[in-house]
Amino acid sequence: MRVLVAIVLMFISTAALADNTGEQRPDGRAPTATDVISGLYAFSRFQQGLLESTDLKGNAEVKNLAALRAEEAAKRDKTLKEIQAAIGAEPHVGKTAAGASLAEPDSSEGPAYIRTFYAAQIPEYETAITLLERYLKGPDNATLAAFAREQLPVLRAQVKDAERTMADK
Repeated sequence: MRVLVAIVLMFISTAALADNTGEQRPDGRAPTATDVISGLYAFSRFQQGLLESTDLKGNAEVKNLAALRAEEAAKRDKTLKEIQAAIGAEPHVGKTAAGASLAEPDSSEGPAYIRTFYAAQIPEYETAITLLERYLKGPDNATLAAFAREQLPVLRAQVKDAERTMADK
């Protein structure tokens, strides 16, 4: 039952995050560089939040994975800051609903926590991947487009790993 509640919360949080990142534009246009940078920062905050959520409940496997993802997020953010400075973008930093999807992992224990830990990641990855794919349909900055093309295979591989691991648990 907890897993079902977690999945519902994740869908709700993904829809809210999509609205904040500019993934869904009413005019159907591709997101701007600012939208992409904001969305990727939000995704990084989510990944860093996973690390915090593993402190009390996680086993060594999820703690190590969360630490690796948080480190990757920090590297991605560093590159994004450089791109942001070069193009003069001012990303909008809004509240993300990523915390909502972390609420369930914090309240569950043992194997339920591990399943929910992986399940919480999938919609967040899918949102980030969709954002990058939509941006690449009509990019407004060559440097950010190159960065997006570089990130897409990495994010796709990571979400597949999360799906595979969740299925095994």
